[in-house]
Amino acid sequence: MKRARVAYAGAVFDAFPHADGLKLSDGRIVSEDAVVWLPPVAKPGTIFALGLNYADHAKELAFKAPDEPLAFLKGPNTLLGHKGVTRMPAGVVQMHYECELTAVIGRGGKHIARADALAHVAGYTVANDYAIREYLENYYRPNLRVKNRDGCTPLGPWLVDAADIADPMNLALETRVNGKVVQSGSTADMIFDVAYLIEYFSSFMTLSPGDMILTGTPDGVVYLNSGDVVVTEIKDIGALQNTVLADDAYYAPA
Repeated sequence: MKRARVAYAGAVFDAFPHADGLKLSDGRIVSEDAVVWLPPVAKPGTIFALGLNYADHAKELAFKAPDEPLAFLKGPNTLLGHKGVTRMPAGVVQMHYECELTAVIGRGGKHIARADALAHVAGYTVANDYAIREYLENYYRPNLRVKNRDGCTPLGPWLVDAADIADPMNLALETRVNGKVVQSGSTADMIFDVAYLIEYFSSFMTLSPGDMILTGTPDGVVYLNSGDVVVTEIKDIGALQNTVLADDAYYAPA
């Protein structure tokens, strides 16, 4: 099952795909453009993110592929819904998208064995974890300004039940900027797969429902311009749309 979270007529609803748009949890059918899309996880827990988890992306950045996960944490303030707008700060010219499969924990635990790990996943969604290269301390330890800016990580539009994804490690990824394909890859090329990451994180900390693991991005990053419309899509999960705006446009009166 695919589900989203939306705001409509002053209230928040679960929403489901419908031939005429969206079916709200109260039964009403509405247009996709009539709602405000929210991140599909209602109560985000710990948000883990991976750097250099695709060998081709590590090579693209002239780094050796890591021997163990290069992980960092993100705050819930970073999350933004489908069709939202992300700010490009003044003076920035090296901002780029990162299309990432995101696993959402449904059943928590500690010391979870790799063989049992996927049973702890409630579902999967798409993240676009924007990065600003000017703000990096270095590629291995993204600092707060890179990965914890408000609204820097669109998420959604759908949360797809894990049972409906036959193999999360064999999904095509694609990013389009203004309709042009700029990034393509497959989750099969991850260095550390979802099951390994769950085993790894749970070996030293307890995982809880609502925790999320953003699993990194393949090569093909291209710097963006104000006004660019970015679509990050993962097969069987969904196409997440976002617009990037520089400060003068972002803060312009409506």
